[in-house]
Amino acid sequence: MRILITEFMDAPAVAALAARYDVRYEPALGVDADALRGAVAGQDALVVRNRTQVDAALVASATSLRVVGRLGVGLDNIDVAACKARGIEVIPATGANAQAVAEYVIAAAMTLLRLIPGATRQVAAGDWPRTALSNGREIAGKTLGLVGVGGIGRLTAKLGRAVGMDVIGHDAQLPADDPAWTQSGVAPRPLADLLAVADIVSLHVPLTVATRHLLDAARLAAMKPDAILVNTARGGVVDESALAAALRAGRLGGAALDVFADEPLPAGSPLAGCPNLILTPHVAGVTRESNERVSALIAAKVAAALDAL
Repeated sequence: MRILITEFMDAPAVAALAARYDVRYEPALGVDADALRGAVAGQDALVVRNRTQVDAALVASATSLRVVGRLGVGLDNIDVAACKARGIEVIPATGANAQAVAEYVIAAAMTLLRLIPGATRQVAAGDWPRTALSNGREIAGKTLGLVGVGGIGRLTAKLGRAVGMDVIGHDAQLPADDPAWTQSGVAPRPLADLLAVADIVSLHVPLTVATRHLLDAARLAAMKPDAILVNTARGGVVDESALAAALRAGRLGGAALDVFADEPLPAGSPLAGCPNLILTPHVAGVTRESNERVSALIAAKVAAALDAL
C-alpha cells in the first residue's frame, strides 16, 4: 500500500506508517497543485492538512485512492461528495486538537480584554502606556457567547466557566431540548440575543452557504460596543471588511482572527493596522501536543482503513 503525505505530520506518526507502508512524505507538496496531481496517481491513501485542495480534479486523477486522512477537523478543502462518489473514505482528526483551540480562545480573549496588542512595541519605543492599559478588563464575570456548540465549543465552555465566565450558546443544529446543553453548562440563546449580550463571541461553525458572512456588518453592529470577537472556525464566516470598519470606528472592543477568507492573508488587507487586533496564521489548533495527538490519531485511522480493504 502507498501513502502520500503532503503537509506537516509529526515524525513518529510518519515513521509508524513508513514501517508498514510505502510512504512518500513531502510536506510542501500540498501547495503545488500541478505536482500534486502527478504525485497522487497510484497512491492508496492521501494525508493532508488544510492547504492541500482535494478537489474533484485531484480525486479524478487519483485512480487508486481509497482513503484521505485530514490532519485537522475542517473539511472545506476536501470535496467530500467527489470522494464519496468514488468510494474514498475521508477521515478527520475529530477532537484531537480541541484543547489547543479552546485554550487559544480563552488566551486571546484575555489578551484583548487587557488591551495588550501593541503594548510591546510602545514600551520598547520608550512609551509608557500605563494609563491606557489600566482600563483593561478581567475575564471573570464576563459572558462568553459560543456560535456553534460542538466538541470544541463545549470544551471552550468548560475553560470559560473555569475562569469565572457565564456561557451562552447558539447552534442551529442542536435543538434547545438536547441534553448536550445541560451537560455542557451552556444556556441556549437565539443568535440575535447572544450577540446582544455576549462580552466575548467565539465562532465554532463550519463554512457553508448558510454560515458565509454570518458575522456581517449588521450582526457586528448588533454586538456590544466593547465586545471581543474570536474566530478560530473559518475565515469566510466573518465579513473581514466590515470587521475592520467596526474596529477602526471603535464599535468593537477587539478581535482575534486565526482564519481568513484567503490564506495566507493578502498584503493590503483592510485588517492591517486595526486597533486591538490579533492575527495568527491558522494555528489555533496547532501546538506541539496537538500535533502529536492529531498525527498519531490519523496514522492509526488511516492504517486501520487500509488494513480493512
